[in-house]
Amino acid sequence: MSEQDAPEPDAPAGTDDEESSVDALLFTKWEVSDIVYSDPSTERYITVTPIAHTMGRHANKQFKKSEISVVERLINRLMQTDENTGSKQKTTQIVRDALEIVHERTDENPVQVLVEAVENSGPREETVRLKYGGISVPKAVDVAPQRRVDQALKFIAQGTQSGSYKTKTSAAEALARTLIGAADYDVQAYPINQKEEKERVAAAAR
Repeated sequence: MSEQDAPEPDAPAGTDDEESSVDALLFTKWEVSDIVYSDPSTERYITVTPIAHTMGRHANKQFKKSEISVVERLINRLMQTDENTGSKQKTTQIVRDALEIVHERTDENPVQVLVEAVENSGPREETVRLKYGGISVPKAVDVAPQRRVDQALKFIAQGTQSGSYKTKTSAAEALARTLIGAADYDVQAYPINQKEEKERVAAAAR
């Protein structure tokens, strides 16, 4: 038999195609490849990846924060308090536990709930102060999509702190309640309340 007629050896059981088809999971549990965005204006600024800690590789690059996973951005926002400053592992565990609680109560992908909460919590209008001859006059302005995401994460973090500070409610529980309320557009939820207040003030300043 010639070399050309020789049968080809069988491929190994675990091929590269099979390995590449396996997607990484956030916290080894949550799928991030099937997230649905309802707001096209903020879609490019809400990045979802299975990486929750990038070791600050984008810290010194302007506007690179939008390339970081929204989960890590939430973790970093929650760290900006007296209790959690610099405690990345502690805050990461809080977010991990909160996602578990969200899944138990909604039976949905908690990452999808987080994205919906951020989309709903970003104000579309706010006010700036312009000076005319020494007199400050409020003026309504549209909010850029990137700032809308920043403001949404800020309101979610503030709602978590106000819901757990000096109470029996854990930070993970408070965060889960805040995310579920914001995702459902509950006006009683802190992020939605703050968004409505900013837009109300802006509407009066038109």
